[in-house]
Amino acid sequence: MLVSRCPNSSSCAGNRTPLATLRRNTRLLWFVEARLQVAMSVPPDPVQDDELTIPRASMNKMIKELLPNVRVANEARELILNCCTEFIHLVSSEANEICNQQQKKTINAEHILASLDKLGFGDYRADAEAVLKDCKAMAAKKRRKSTRLENLGIPEEELLRQQQELFAKVTQLPTAGYKDS
Repeated sequence: MLVSRCPNSSSCAGNRTPLATLRRNTRLLWFVEARLQVAMSVPPDPVQDDELTIPRASMNKMIKELLPNVRVANEARELILNCCTEFIHLVSSEANEICNQQQKKTINAEHILASLDKLGFGDYRADAEAVLKDCKAMAAKKRRKSTRLENLGIPEEELLRQQQELFAKVTQLPTAGYKDS
């Protein structure tokens, strides 16, 4: 889920034109309205519904992190969960179509970014790119940390000293039975 980097919404709203704010709010309301219409018209299928949602514990944690001093009703939490699920489904479906048009078999980050633009969520592109950059940096850091030498917890100088001691011991071993070439 993409989160605005602004500490409060009022400071960010001043950076947008009124038309951009209206468009963004209209899109969000459209999602809420569409989700409510689907929820009211189709009887819920508990098995399918559980398979297609974000885990409630994860959603509750995100809500607490974003709104630490605000109480959110259970109905509102459920609505947020449904809207997020619908948004993810919409973006991933569009990304899948873009992927198929390019005759690719795997959806990648560029397909997601293109789907955001195509669906009219270009405002989120910069945030999505920032999150992508952070994820790539964390993955690279994780790969670097996974080397056995770094996981030993011994400083490089100490490892070098131990290596030199081992080399010294090896050179002191008798060489009986071995011929120099």
